[in-house]
Amino acid sequence: MVAEIISIGDELLIGQVINTNASWMATQLNLIGIDVVQITVISDNKEAIKTSIDNAFKRADIIMMTGGLGPTNDDITKICLCEYFDSKLVFDESTYLRIEKLFAQRGFDVTALNRQQAEVPDKCKVIPNNNGTASGMWFEKNGKILISMPGVPFEMKTMVTNYIILQLKILNKVVIFHKTIHIQGIGESFLADLIKDWENQLPNNIKLAYLPQPGLIRLRLSAKGKTTDKLDVQVFTEIEKLRKIIPDLIFGYDDDTLEEVVGKLLTTKNMTVSTAESCTGGYLSHLITTIPGSSAYYKGSIIAYSNEVKMQILGVSDETLEKHGAVSNQTVKEMAVGVRNLLKTDYAIAVSGIAGPDGGSDEKPVGTIWIAVADKNGVVAEKFLHGEDRTRNIRKAALSALMLLRKVILQEC
Repeated sequence: MVAEIISIGDELLIGQVINTNASWMATQLNLIGIDVVQITVISDNKEAIKTSIDNAFKRADIIMMTGGLGPTNDDITKICLCEYFDSKLVFDESTYLRIEKLFAQRGFDVTALNRQQAEVPDKCKVIPNNNGTASGMWFEKNGKILISMPGVPFEMKTMVTNYIILQLKILNKVVIFHKTIHIQGIGESFLADLIKDWENQLPNNIKLAYLPQPGLIRLRLSAKGKTTDKLDVQVFTEIEKLRKIIPDLIFGYDDDTLEEVVGKLLTTKNMTVSTAESCTGGYLSHLITTIPGSSAYYKGSIIAYSNEVKMQILGVSDETLEKHGAVSNQTVKEMAVGVRNLLKTDYAIAVSGIAGPDGGSDEKPVGTIWIAVADKNGVVAEKFLHGEDRTRNIRKAALSALMLLRKVILQEC
């Protein structure tokens, strides 16, 4: 089964309200194996509502519709649905009693407008709304389903969770299983080329999606079948094949973050880390300290933005800076050793680069980043070329630094 979501409301079209309802409903449908083929946002008028329903039923088995069910004159969805399904409004006693109870709990009397909320189309199944006055409505026609719900998020979500999803699960015999793989250290096109044979040999019921972010790539495997247990085994079999192709690039799954993964490694080894940052200006420290409990392994940072701080605090030699420059293999190595000695940590990370948009040269263009990690065994450094956008370069540099630390830690395990 496939579904379409129709969101009704001028406030959505003018950008006054963000359409969070649609993304939430799409997630819930996807979890029970129902694909969403389209999300449509329309205005509060009869022609738009009826046309969108006609078009949606050509594409989908199920329409999930929100909005336009309030008690005021601009709420016309219920009237439109009556006309569309050749239905008429009837007074529903159980709906009225629920509204009456709701108002009594709030210390109000039911007004004439609110009483009209108990009128529902005679050809729908009423979906109770325990958080508001507008009932949900379930219509069926020619083997297709239309479900109309209020646009108020907590009212809609309760209906979906407590009733609608349960009914749709009975009708839909397919389940879906997702697994997200987190990758750092390679561009999207290079990754696609590297894993193309693996991707082309995926079973027909498993779909691969590339979800890139600045500095990271997420690969989402979505498998469809009859039971979650079998899909779980099938997906992990494919992941093991992938791990053999790119073992050093995968750092986590699903909700994992790189800073969390590195934090767990340090905690497990009972080791500490410090940082010396130039171009990232404290962003690396920020990522590390977003993890609760990071004080157990993170000692602190020196934001060595100027050469004076690099020399006076971290001990970088003036000869190194004069000969090689602040953005160099030699400088970041001395920065890493300096902060490790200063803060007395097991590991230290140093970052220096040209974040942009100015300051680049032919030899060192904008986006040139040097990163070093020091420990008791010595210091290693790597060069990265990230691009021309300053904000993205800072983010990418911090993630690359965490990934290099992870690499060093794992090599010692």
